[in-house]
Amino acid sequence: MTTVDPDTGNGEVTIRMPPESHPLISELRPFKVCIEFSLEQPKGGIHFVTPNMEGTPAERSCHLFTYKSLYENSSRMWFPCIDTFSELCTWKIEITTEMDMTAVSCGDLIEVMQMPDRKSKTFHYFLSTPTAAPNIAMAVGPFEILVDPNMHEVTHFCLPHLTEILKHTTGYIHEAFEFYEELLSSRYPYSCYKQVFVDESFIDMDPYATMTIFSTNLLHSSRIINQTIETRTLMAAAVAEQFFGCFLSMASWPDAWLTVGIAKYLAGLFIKNKFGNNEYRYLVSKEMKLVQDYEHRVGGIVLDPAAKHGTHHFFVWHRQTISPKYAEIFQKKAHLILRMFEIRIGQQLLIQVLNKLLALAVSSAQQKFLANTWGNTLLSTSSFTKIISTVTGKDIQPFLDLWVSQSGCARFFGSFVFNRKRNVVELEIKQDLSAKGALKYVGPLTVTIQELDGSFNHTFKIEENKTKFDITCHSKSRRNKKKKIPLVTGEEVDMDLSAMDADSPVLWLQIDPKLELLRQVTFEQPDYMWQYQLRYERDVVSQKEAIAALEHYPSPATRKALTDVLENEHCFYKVRIDSAQCLAKVANSMVTSWAGPPAMMTIFRKIFGSHSCPAIIRQNNFSNFQHYFLLKTIPRAMAHLRNLHAICPPEVFEFIMALFKYNDNSRNKYSDCYYRASLIDAAAATITPAITIVGSGQGLSTDSLTAEAKRILEEITRCLNLEKLLPCYRHVVTVSCLKAIRILQKNGHLTTDSTFFINYAQYGVFRDVRITALECLVDVIKTDLMPGDLYWLLDLIESDRDKHVCHIAMRQLIDNPPFKRQEHNPLHTEDLVERLWKMMNSTLSHDSRLRCDVADLYFTLYGRTRPTCLVIPDNLVVLNLKDKKTRMNPAIVPEELEDMFESDDDDDMNLNSSMNAAESDDKEINVMDVSPLKDDVSLKRKSDMAFDLMMSDHSMVTSLTHNEDSNSEFKFKLKIAYKNCQFMKVPIVKPEEDITVASSFTKDTDRLSDDSMSPSQSSSAPASAVTSQPTSFSGLFSSVSMVESVDHSKLHKVKKKKKKNKKHKHKHRHEKSERDTSVDLFKDSEQESVLSLDRFKEGHKSSESSTVNSPSVFNNPPSSPEFEVI
Repeated sequence: MTTVDPDTGNGEVTIRMPPESHPLISELRPFKVCIEFSLEQPKGGIHFVTPNMEGTPAERSCHLFTYKSLYENSSRMWFPCIDTFSELCTWKIEITTEMDMTAVSCGDLIEVMQMPDRKSKTFHYFLSTPTAAPNIAMAVGPFEILVDPNMHEVTHFCLPHLTEILKHTTGYIHEAFEFYEELLSSRYPYSCYKQVFVDESFIDMDPYATMTIFSTNLLHSSRIINQTIETRTLMAAAVAEQFFGCFLSMASWPDAWLTVGIAKYLAGLFIKNKFGNNEYRYLVSKEMKLVQDYEHRVGGIVLDPAAKHGTHHFFVWHRQTISPKYAEIFQKKAHLILRMFEIRIGQQLLIQVLNKLLALAVSSAQQKFLANTWGNTLLSTSSFTKIISTVTGKDIQPFLDLWVSQSGCARFFGSFVFNRKRNVVELEIKQDLSAKGALKYVGPLTVTIQELDGSFNHTFKIEENKTKFDITCHSKSRRNKKKKIPLVTGEEVDMDLSAMDADSPVLWLQIDPKLELLRQVTFEQPDYMWQYQLRYERDVVSQKEAIAALEHYPSPATRKALTDVLENEHCFYKVRIDSAQCLAKVANSMVTSWAGPPAMMTIFRKIFGSHSCPAIIRQNNFSNFQHYFLLKTIPRAMAHLRNLHAICPPEVFEFIMALFKYNDNSRNKYSDCYYRASLIDAAAATITPAITIVGSGQGLSTDSLTAEAKRILEEITRCLNLEKLLPCYRHVVTVSCLKAIRILQKNGHLTTDSTFFINYAQYGVFRDVRITALECLVDVIKTDLMPGDLYWLLDLIESDRDKHVCHIAMRQLIDNPPFKRQEHNPLHTEDLVERLWKMMNSTLSHDSRLRCDVADLYFTLYGRTRPTCLVIPDNLVVLNLKDKKTRMNPAIVPEELEDMFESDDDDDMNLNSSMNAAESDDKEINVMDVSPLKDDVSLKRKSDMAFDLMMSDHSMVTSLTHNEDSNSEFKFKLKIAYKNCQFMKVPIVKPEEDITVASSFTKDTDRLSDDSMSPSQSSSAPASAVTSQPTSFSGLFSSVSMVESVDHSKLHKVKKKKKKNKKHKHKHRHEKSERDTSVDLFKDSEQESVLSLDRFKEGHKSSESSTVNSPSVFNNPPSSPEFEVI
């Protein structure tokens, strides 16, 4: 990646300047470089949507759009540019398309010119604000145009027949602009803003300068409730990224955390303003939990990779090599760190800092191009630190060193004991530094104690891993004295204190209640304190923590506390939802002592039951959104109830089936599609494993179904048939039906049939349905071990048009892998290894996101070791990491010389143990492996060396064109002019050299290359590919480049000395040094060989490859369209 990294002055196209340009370069005068190019059927960077229908392209809604993934710069894949965020230009873009098409791009639309043939027209866009190439995009299609009635600078574009729902979806966007401009005291930095809604989008929201490309699936009508919050949140985030991310962009990849974090922080403030503080704090708590889980399970996330590279199986230095899941969690952590920074210096000062950054950027962007005049439009960590120091006078370097330059989060374990004699709380806090993703925290920590006389905050300094504090209580214990208890909000409430310790004034205790740190807290306190905290604490995060803790304390008091919160209309609706789900788990733990009707049935009938007959639900009325979400949640929670026989109670099953029968949405102004989908989910959750008679000889059929399963299947069939006639919004009912069918199959009620899900996963089916069908298919592959379905899924990932579906399918394989590491499984084959290896190296080279997905899957299945299904070749040199010795495979070493390759600890090692690295006590790795040597890890398997690469010095040229047929029948021409490039790096060449364009190829030892040999090929390739098969000891040494450089007498002395000291229990230092000397002799060998140890130590530089959409241009005109320099 470094050889083509534009941040370091490298690239994939090199332009050699003619002698006539040398005076201009020496005088630092501007000059123009014109590159004429054509692009045919590109594989990446630009996407064509061509539905298989009859009619003209406009009638079929054919359209195209460009895309990028999170921080990935992919503009170079559809036009030649300096594709880095640090190179700024002004832009003039001309797009020629058919008459019935509309072209949308960055900047202001200057004019639309009709061509003389009256069959096409040209759109002229100009962007005067300096912008980096990754923030340039375009979209072409038969779009319907809507000018925002509240802000005429904003224009919305959608596909035909979607204008009505477009009006409702975008009706509030002016509120986001007003909020950000008022908050930052700065106007929107561009003169216009465009929102384009397309089908088959790469991601749901893809922001660029002056425009954002959204997924059509985000559009919704006024009848839809669930989608509203998600869509408005994404649109507000897109507007925030116009300020920080597009206008003020990152200087380099190590600075990405700033622009991402600030944009997410501003979007969070919008959520807080529009949806309330509870929604915002619940979101922060959820993101913190996701970050904690990822760092604990996978590894730490370093926001500044320049400070620390990390220990992941991927390279974090480049945006094209990081895992997509890592990138997703990276955004959330950046938001949390910015929020922590706000707490440190205060929101007002932080907003002043952001205002200062925008003011400097606006002033810089208005200047004419001169050296370094546009530098203030790039945001770096160093410039951010200076602005902070200027505005606030505070030094934030210690904060950055702890939270930005290091990975992990703080992990606290707390407990306390109340000392009645001293009226003191003895608090003990420990830090777990042994866990993966743990960070040693040194600094202040807030502890809040709710006492009888009020809530009191205490701040302590954490310096050691284990710290004890004595906290003096402000209250005295009360015995039979009733008095209202003041809370932290100033509210005074009556409490039943009978459950608490009579000698203690402490009601509950919290560590870091305001989420001031990125931390995970495990706190021990009695169950009654958690119950008090759930009932009377007004913070939703504290209530959520109490619910999670009460799950482990099943008791009547816990049941009562959860029921009270569920019935409390003043509680936040998500807290009530969590209470319902927790109450089901508590009821299952108390199944032997539970008294009364099933949990939550009485509450449900009280809230939603008819007045005359509570068993019958009232007509739907979703005007109360809290009741709407409870109506969906309570049946799903009740469906998880189980009796003593581990089956769903009959009364619960009948209750859920009655909801289908009495559902009436005729007078409701909102759609009930999500409610009906939740009822199907609830019915599926009642299913328990079927009881089958072994040896009955009868297969599964509808006649053998139980009465309950048969009723569920009938309801699913009815809903699926109704969906085909009257499809609901985003086909959510179909999605739930597919999940329910898979549950029936897993529990033995239906025969597993993968073709059912394959039919729903075909291209042309709605995206959400396809994703659900693929999820079910992945589960079928794992449980039923179907290799044919697995390879069908891999074929779909390689060739499907919808790249988002391919990405989700691969993530589903990662989350639910078909087998575990080192597991003997029919799916664990050499063909699968070969297939994944090929996908990483060549097939998916144009899509870095999908390629990194495959790398994640490969690591999930095989780790860093050589797959056990691959046979170690006979002519393999292996290195023993335990004793730091090299030896040959004993299978080809002559018997009389075999002892020369045996170590002191391996005298009794047989052939089988040497052939199976997973079962051996010694860690053996392939010399062909290019991974760095580490004593604490096993073999890190990367690209194997191709034998024929040592004999030839050829380069691979990839053409832009391919022979596949395309359904796209409309064409467009694109002309881009670079204006005032800020940093033009031009190599000076000899006067006699002509101007040429050559492709520089990647030599990257950290990632997989296109021409790298697959593992199975390296295993089966004969030694004759390089040298003849050794038939003697000298021939063997010749093949591994060690015999001429090794002194046989010295080796003999070393071996004799080993045998002399063989009885010693420890190894002497002089033995180790001599043994290392012999290894060093191997290192000094200058002979080039396939099995050379130099390849092992330095890492094999993989074969040179280039990007698919960046072909080489030679002096001779190629047959297919290539780059030319005029």
